[in-house]
Amino acid sequence: MYVHFPWCIKKCPYCDFLSIPSARKDIPHEQYADALISEIAQRRAELGPQQVRSIFFGGGTPSLWRVRELGRVLRAILGAFDLELGGRDGANPAPEITVECNPGSLGYDTARALLDVGVNRLSIGVQALDDERLRFLGRWHDAERGLTAVREAVRSGMPRVSADLIFGVAEQSPESAAAEARQLVELGLNHLSSYALTIEPQTAFGALARKGRLPLAPEPAVADSFLAVDEALASLGLEHYETSNFARRGQRSLHNLGYWRGLDYVGLGCGAWGTVTRAGGRFRYRNRPQAQGYMATASGLGELGPLPARHLESESELLSPEVQLIECLMLGLRLAEGLDVERAAERTGAALWTPARRRSVQRLVERGRLLQEGPRWSIPKPSWLFADGIISELL
Repeated sequence: MYVHFPWCIKKCPYCDFLSIPSARKDIPHEQYADALISEIAQRRAELGPQQVRSIFFGGGTPSLWRVRELGRVLRAILGAFDLELGGRDGANPAPEITVECNPGSLGYDTARALLDVGVNRLSIGVQALDDERLRFLGRWHDAERGLTAVREAVRSGMPRVSADLIFGVAEQSPESAAAEARQLVELGLNHLSSYALTIEPQTAFGALARKGRLPLAPEPAVADSFLAVDEALASLGLEHYETSNFARRGQRSLHNLGYWRGLDYVGLGCGAWGTVTRAGGRFRYRNRPQAQGYMATASGLGELGPLPARHLESESELLSPEVQLIECLMLGLRLAEGLDVERAAERTGAALWTPARRRSVQRLVERGRLLQEGPRWSIPKPSWLFADGIISELL
């Protein structure tokens, strides 16, 4: 289950997620929680009994939300759905309950309060440990605040703490990227997400890039940084289990694994996306992206008749078998373990061995860019730098 909290202090220039810049005092903390609790009840009525293996509060900046309101929403989810106990990817019991945090709104007291309401994992958007690079990325914390947030989260007793880093920024050396990753992990992290800076078209960075006014790192430097981070974290005992994610044994993100393995997920809140199996097939939907409209509609859900949760949706699409298979390939091949393609084809009902795909597989295997071990395909680690192109060939 994914819960979207759309408010943040300011929008970062690289961010293409739905976010609403706002002062914390102006956020409708209680009203938004009420709307979510109403949606939870209606999703339960629509979907029936479901087993929840992970809950992720994303944004925006969920650490801006008053913890008691976040806790009310979490209790409503846990009361409405069955829980899957004993995660199969590690020692941690499911459900995994994660809250995304910005260092500027996370300290010891907030981390302890989140732990007290049932959160067992924090994901902290550190992004960089260099003040100049943080200013370039539009972040409203400095490097020391990022380090302090991680230290305080670990000190709070939170069982699992992860952080995000962005590499591949202009003027950053591979050695710097590796050193920042190592410095964070040595604070006590058990998971790190390390992403190359990507320029999305509908962002402030996208607009600057179109005008040729955005400094960008050359591709060889980005590739060198990717390899340097991989080497640094391997030396600390972390497994590179997905192209951008590293974890200690038993500490993989169950929530993200659910996406990469193509599980159904329920999206809750303003602008949230979900993919669920309903009568008639598998559907992707998006909730209304206007916060006031979402809250106003949610407040009257109980009066709207059968399947009222759909009144919250601004769009819904029936996913064809081929689209489902394409998404399985796009996401599953990001994992080091790869994907059982025959099982994926059987589950989606799509034709796997089209003539074009057969030719692509043969070319990629011959070039060493794809491994075929029975029904399982995977991208060998030396080719992870080319993963996007390899996956494109298979689509």
